[in-house]
This record gives sequence, structure tokens and C-alpha cells, in this order.
Amino acid sequence: MKRAAVLSILVVAVLLAVAVVAEAQQSTKVPRIGFLGGTSLSVESTRIESFRQGMRELGYVEGKNIVIEWRWADGKFDRLPDLAAELVRLDVDVIVAGGSTSSGAAKEVTTTIPIVMAQVNDSVGSGFVASLARPGGNMTGLSTLVPELSGKRLELLKEVIPKLSRVAVFGDSTTPGNAQALKETEPAAKAFKVPLQYLDILGPKDIESAFRQASKGHADAVLVLGAPVLISQRKQIADLAVKNRLPAMYGQPEYVEEGGLMSYGVSVVDLYRRAATYVDKILKGRKPADLPVEQPTKFELVINLKAAKQIGLTIPQSVLYRADKVIK
Repeated sequence: MKRAAVLSILVVAVLLAVAVVAEAQQSTKVPRIGFLGGTSLSVESTRIESFRQGMRELGYVEGKNIVIEWRWADGKFDRLPDLAAELVRLDVDVIVAGGSTSSGAAKEVTTTIPIVMAQVNDSVGSGFVASLARPGGNMTGLSTLVPELSGKRLELLKEVIPKLSRVAVFGDSTTPGNAQALKETEPAAKAFKVPLQYLDILGPKDIESAFRQASKGHADAVLVLGAPVLISQRKQIADLAVKNRLPAMYGQPEYVEEGGLMSYGVSVVDLYRRAATYVDKILKGRKPADLPVEQPTKFELVINLKAAKQIGLTIPQSVLYRADKVIK
């Protein structure tokens, strides 16, 4: 009897020790974030540094109290579903999706792991959330949807090119939100009496062809919509726009930094920094369904005077005065 009692005490002691160790391990568990991107780290370096900065400001240091699993498709967007599934198998705590295409891939593989959209155009129209105020489901994040931006971009083109009569629009019909962005552009084009020539670019091989068609269509300028395939080839697009002497308006400053003429739009770098606040809230117990999708609050106009000179274009002082950044 004494032996049995001793054994029972030992068993209880072992179980208590295991429970204490398990509780200690749980309390010191390092959160694991999955980041899913359609392009590459080199393409997204500025945005990623902004996200990391946002995380640091909230007390998260990569490699110390947080682990980030980076998964990049390197422009091969058909890889995104497999990469998203890989993050699910790793059982990450949150997935941060770097755009509409990445968000769609993440949505297809999990309905339970929280997904933070770093930037999407039409999150409601794309079926990612039920509404901006009440997302529902496991997705939330930041939107770039500002209908008046399309009109503003065309207005700036009209100021720079007073005789603007036709604009070629480069887009990617497979990118969620592309149709909505084009739809937003059409009323502005009608108001300015500027016909649009939509050219679908599904891959890098379509870029040169699009410029040839724009020239044949007598386009006076090019308007580039947001799409992973386009920004991943921003250097080629900027170079071809200059080569074809076509003034081009972009939605992201990265194009202008690579030699493009000008950009006006939401500060995507700011969105990536703000995406960190969503990660923080979710790690602290908030549910994506209860976190409203944020609308952009910061916009920027960037102009490249070197590109303007190369195509023989003079930017009016009235436009230069409004620029947030001028590259000379």
C-alpha cells in the first residue's frame, strides 16, 4: 500500500511538472507571422521596411519576439496558392497579404487564420470582406479604394498636356479590383471628353505590344493601373514610355523612381506601416471580423523632371508646386 501511495504521488508530481512546463512554453510562445507577396523582396523593399518599422514601433523585433515567414512568388503568380497553403501548414498566427492577388490566394486556403490585407483596391467588390465597417470572416486590412483618385490623375494629365485627346490605360484583368479601377476612370474620362483605350497586360511579354497598340491608337498619354505584373516590370514600363515619348501617369511612386514621369495616389508605404497595427491587434486577441477596413488618408504626387525632359515635356509650375517630391 505504501508503495502504491508513493507511486501515485510521483505520478501526480510528474503531471504537475509537465503542466507547469507546458504553461511556461505557451506563455513564452513567439508569434509567427506569414507574409505572402506576389513579387519579390527587391521589388517591395521600401514597403517591407515600412512594415518592419511599424512592427518595431509596436515592440516587435523580428528574430527576437516575433518570427516572420516570408513567401515570395517572384512574379510567378500561379505559385501564390501553393505558397499560401505552405503558410497554413506552418500554422502561422496571422497572414499578411501584400496585395489583391496575394489576398485572394490566402482567402482560398484558409477561413480560420486571420488575414491582414496590406493593400487592396476593392476589398468588398473582390469578395474579401462583407463591408468596410464590418468585414466579417477572417480578413481585414487596408484599402486603396478612393474613386476620386482616377479623376485626379486624369486632371493632372490634362494640366500637363492641355491638348490631351486620348489615353491608353494599362491594366491586368486577372487582378482583383482591376475592373473597379477601370470603372472609376470612365466617368472622369467622359467629363474631360478623353476617350480611353484599355490594354490588358497579363504578363511581361504583353508590355511592348501594349505600347505599340497605344501608339497606333494615337494615345497622347498612358495611365497605369495597379497590378503585381505591372509594378514588377516598372523599370521596363518607365523606359518604354520614355522611348515612345508617351507621358505616363502611375499610381505608385516606385515607377517614377525608376524613371517614370509622374505618379499620384495613396502612399502604399504608409499602408504597409499601418498594416502592422492590424497584426498587433490580432495577436492581442481582436478578431478580423470586428476590425473595420481602413481607408487611405495619405496621398502623394511625385514628378520626375528628368523623364519630362527626355520626352520633351514641360511640367507647369502650378503642378510642380503641388508635388510632394520632385526628382531632378
